[in-house]
Amino acid sequence: MVQAAWAPTREQSERTRLHRFLRGHGLRDYPDLCRKAVEEPAWFWEAMVRDLGIVFRTPYSQVMDTSNGVPFTRWFVGASLNAYDSAVRRHAATAPDRLALSAETEEGTRRSLTYGGLEAEVERAAAGLKSAGVTRGVAVGIYLPLVLETAVAVLACAKLGAIVVPLFSGFGAQAIRQRLDDAGARVLITADGAVRRGRPVLMKPVADEAVSGLPGVERVVVVRCSGAAGIPMTAGRDLRWEELVQGAREPVETEAMSPQDPLLLLYTSGTTGRPKGTIHGHAGLPIKAGQDWAYGMDVGPGDRVMWVTDIGWVMGPLLIFGSMMLGATAVFYDGAVDHPDPGRVWAVAAGHGVTHLGLSPTLVRVLMPHGDAFAQAQPLPALRVLASTGEPWTPEAWEWLFDRVGRRRVPIMNYSGGTECGGGLVSGNLLTPIRPGSFAGPIPGVDAAVYDDQGRPVKGQVGELVVRQPYLGMTLGFWKDPQRYLDTYWSRWPGVWVHGDWAMIDQDGQWFILGRSDDTIKVAGKRVGPAELEAAALDGTPVAEAAAVGIPDPVKGQAVVVFVVARPGADLASIPAAVSGSIERELGKPFRPQAVHVIPRLPKTRNGKILRRVIRNVFLGEPPGDLSSMDDLASLEPIRALRT
Repeated sequence: MVQAAWAPTREQSERTRLHRFLRGHGLRDYPDLCRKAVEEPAWFWEAMVRDLGIVFRTPYSQVMDTSNGVPFTRWFVGASLNAYDSAVRRHAATAPDRLALSAETEEGTRRSLTYGGLEAEVERAAAGLKSAGVTRGVAVGIYLPLVLETAVAVLACAKLGAIVVPLFSGFGAQAIRQRLDDAGARVLITADGAVRRGRPVLMKPVADEAVSGLPGVERVVVVRCSGAAGIPMTAGRDLRWEELVQGAREPVETEAMSPQDPLLLLYTSGTTGRPKGTIHGHAGLPIKAGQDWAYGMDVGPGDRVMWVTDIGWVMGPLLIFGSMMLGATAVFYDGAVDHPDPGRVWAVAAGHGVTHLGLSPTLVRVLMPHGDAFAQAQPLPALRVLASTGEPWTPEAWEWLFDRVGRRRVPIMNYSGGTECGGGLVSGNLLTPIRPGSFAGPIPGVDAAVYDDQGRPVKGQVGELVVRQPYLGMTLGFWKDPQRYLDTYWSRWPGVWVHGDWAMIDQDGQWFILGRSDDTIKVAGKRVGPAELEAAALDGTPVAEAAAVGIPDPVKGQAVVVFVVARPGADLASIPAAVSGSIERELGKPFRPQAVHVIPRLPKTRNGKILRRVIRNVFLGEPPGDLSSMDDLASLEPIRALRT
């Protein structure tokens, strides 16, 4: 058995909510819970919503109904509810002075709302939005930085029964237009701009360009965030946020919704074709977020949860609902993560007394080259859990975060799922030991497994991550395209969700996510994930980041090509040989790269995921696919130049 990097003490385990849930239901340990949750799903989901105290307006007659097919499972049949009741109103009634939201801008301005204050703000915003035409079933785009008004707008839409369409705050006009058009949005809530690296980045002109030619968008509401002057306002269409919330209006009723009624329409980009709109209902993502954070990260009342994210990525809605379903505080940071210095993230976390800090391996790799001083300058005494999602770890980055930031006392909870999952499929927890980069296993209620090419469950080898039963939080389908939903996830093996990630379960039962299965490289019949190649490329070399792709080879089928970003001050000429030698030593001669290319920056999404398929396609001169989520289109040019 491989030595764990962190293991809970008995005291740590016994004070967790997960431990209390186990003991309350007479279960021995975490594997016993996972087994029973899979064997008796109706029992588990009912026990879980009762434990979380989810507010139902009318009771359900059946926990789950698969009569329309497993991909279209209905939850809590006959019930009505509204996510706003469980996330805000019950806490405002019992603990109105507890902090609900704490936010900081890049300029250092801090604002906060208690649960009582948040309820009052949401009620005013809901009344204003209703007067602007937002009613049950109306789609509302949210194109905002991560500020207090973002959470208020999301929750006000939930109260009204409207459909929230979160949009990344760095999107261009075409990406916004495409999503608003597909959703049939009638209202867009945006900002004058955001401040990045001390300068305003205008958003309202981008919003204006996006809605031009979309006659269905009737109102544009503008939140003042950057303080930029001369922001254009279109008479009869545009409305300032303060005008929306300050008008004297009668309170509006909270809509009683079916568990299947859409609450969120979250778009996920593909490599080709239009983005997919994943549908999440009032009893889906909000409850799933509460479950994951309560039992995985042990978030509870009074805890302060900060995640470095954006409302346009799934972690934005999860930050809001995962915190508030549990009576915790959601901590927002709106700004560059390394401005005015690379210690900004740690300083914000320390200043807000953060207990749970979520970030991505990419962010850690960005901050590592700046040295240890910035991280070690902030001791983070309140921190109990570090959390990670987005992509696989490299061993060096995991160890740096665990040692330099967590001081080897704070566990790193790996958490992996996706936009379409409404939360996580696999996670860590505070009952089981943690090894670098590993997961304890599937989250209770998620019947996950690893399949080989023949659809057989395997251990000790790499295979496809699959889910064999429906679970609460799984998308209700794709917006206006159920067949595409079936084709994407349910078409390979009958009744089995194929997630699109490579995974492995080792001999100790630890899980590892190894990257997207369509990124996998097969050299002379031997399959390897890009994460393994990239970890080897970084091991002992002057490389800060790496992306490995497979290209056609007439002899081997595929050959490895690695694109790397050098560390500051590195000898660029020495890097290709160093990377090739490291990969050969660690993975074997067959995987020695055909080429190693040093480029200024890796192409990534705006939430930091490396776009390996885009890199490969551009390098080969093939269509790159959907680029709407890309952070910097100019990062493709050095790759294109390699073809000439």
